[in-house]
Amino acid sequence: MDKEKTTKHWSKKKRATKAGRGELAWFLGFIGAVFYYLHVHSGTFWLVILAFLKAFIWPAILVYHLLLFLKV
Repeated sequence: MDKEKTTKHWSKKKRATKAGRGELAWFLGFIGAVFYYLHVHSGTFWLVILAFLKAFIWPAILVYHLLLFLKV
């Protein structure tokens, strides 16, 4: 019984570690995009909010244009 609990615990921990790598890459890209868009759109409060929104959705825009380029 204890062995099953230990195995489940380790498998959950291992799975969480693997998922964290992709999230870290996305987070670093998000931070870079925030700095870029803040540099371009800094001024009023709403332009700062717009910069954060653009930084949040830039991966979707990138994939969209990539698929257009590949004509899929």
